[in-house]
Amino acid sequence: MQRILSLTILAGYVFLFCAPVFALNSYDKYGRKTGSYRETSSGYNSYDKYGRKSGSYRETSSGYNSYDKYGRKVGSYKKTSSGYNSYDKYGRKTGSFKTKSDGTTVKYDKYGRKTGSFKKDSSGKITEYDKYGRKVRSFR
Repeated sequence: MQRILSLTILAGYVFLFCAPVFALNSYDKYGRKTGSYRETSSGYNSYDKYGRKSGSYRETSSGYNSYDKYGRKVGSYKKTSSGYNSYDKYGRKTGSFKTKSDGTTVKYDKYGRKTGSFKKDSSGKITEYDKYGRKVRSFR
């Protein structure tokens, strides 16, 4: 069964969008492939550009836990009414992610300052922007 993708990325942030998919590739701002993400029975695995596993994300009753390539927990993401909050491995809040009515997801640091955003176009491509609106990477 297809699941709503809530993809967490080891760099320490998450983007959220409603798109039932099984796999996704990531690209830098120049279009070079940087990694990929694949659905598993319990969540998602992440891979580097060479196809080596770099982490995993397992669904929980309240969101997702993230793990490094050795299976050690490195963080978690908890659902909120407007998106997700992120936490480090000790349970300290590191940021939040809020999805607006237009489908844009905005990310904030632990102090509530905007640090970037994610937007999905009609083709399903997701583009990440920094806090100044400059393109950082894309996913498709």
